[in-house]
Amino acid sequence: MALKDLDIVVVGAGIGGLATALALRQTGARVRVLEQAVELSEIGAGLQISANGMVVLRALGVVPQGSGGPGVRSDGTIIRDYRTGRRVTTLPPPTAGPTYYFHRADLIDLLHSAAERAGVDLVLAQQVASYDARGGQPSVETVDGQVHLANLVIAADGGRSRLRDTLAGPGAPRFTGQVAWRATISGQNADLDPRAVLTMGPGRHIVTYPLRGGRQTNIVAVEERTDWREEGWRHQGDPEDLKRRFSGFGGEVAEQLAAVKAVHLWALFLHPVASRWQDGRLALVGDAAHPTLPFMAQGACLALEDAWVLARSLSQTGDPATGLTTYEATRKHRAQRVVAAASANARNFHYKSPMRQLAQLGLIALGPRIARRYDWIYAHDVTR
Repeated sequence: MALKDLDIVVVGAGIGGLATALALRQTGARVRVLEQAVELSEIGAGLQISANGMVVLRALGVVPQGSGGPGVRSDGTIIRDYRTGRRVTTLPPPTAGPTYYFHRADLIDLLHSAAERAGVDLVLAQQVASYDARGGQPSVETVDGQVHLANLVIAADGGRSRLRDTLAGPGAPRFTGQVAWRATISGQNADLDPRAVLTMGPGRHIVTYPLRGGRQTNIVAVEERTDWREEGWRHQGDPEDLKRRFSGFGGEVAEQLAAVKAVHLWALFLHPVASRWQDGRLALVGDAAHPTLPFMAQGACLALEDAWVLARSLSQTGDPATGLTTYEATRKHRAQRVVAAASANARNFHYKSPMRQLAQLGLIALGPRIARRYDWIYAHDVTR
């Protein structure tokens, strides 16, 4: 069966869902995206798209070749100590190519516009109640009783996807003992420094980087704690509580924290990569298949890779069931390796004295080689 003969439903209009819909539409399928939100809004903050994700955005025509679109091109990462903001060292950009800093809303807008031009049908206010593949034709039923029939259903609805539980069985996520705060503050374009700043302290760290040409700064602050365990990334936080918890941080990051007026927080849970991604008619992409901790900044990039490989696998095999099997076989091992790398990196920024000082000496001596350590992630090109 050619892709032009397939009706495909994609659940979720996040980065993975829209990229999947666009890739499938560009290979000829008829694609409908179901999104539970009533509008695609500014919810979310900054994210990093490294070279392995940028190649997919360029191949899909979302950003021009050789360009980062509205993303800020990174010139590397400055490492600072928390007390005074003293610079420890600077890590160069990955040798595979530059990373770009995007506001999530800007990347969603780019993907949505490209999908709309390609003919993808986006239906909002569609909260999914269940998935079904009985009788040979998969379907999605929403909470208001609507039933969407398709030849294939792709779930891009996050780590708590109902389809993930259906295919792989209910999982048991493990709380990592870490909670992340995130916020954006206004910035000045004249002060743009196109580098991320990682400020490391005992039991906590802060990452900042510029967005929207330097008009905004993204802040992600991670701390070790046990009194917050509610999963989800849209929980409203108290800016004053954030400032109290990171009151020992000095230098520029202290000034940035003082400017925070609104903040969200979420507990970091470790989910295993799904044991089963598809059944020949239903499939998972992005966080629905492999939720990852943010410590390698690969969540969005893995979802973009999934989108490209899924569309290619379906178009090259000609048989949906074979295509989905090929997709899972192609993607699972890499996802497991990246998720493991992010998990292993979780506490590397939180050493207490004297280990913190020893770690800083190691960063000074090994900085350039540390960047090359992850070339296997950043240099991966699924479009070749």
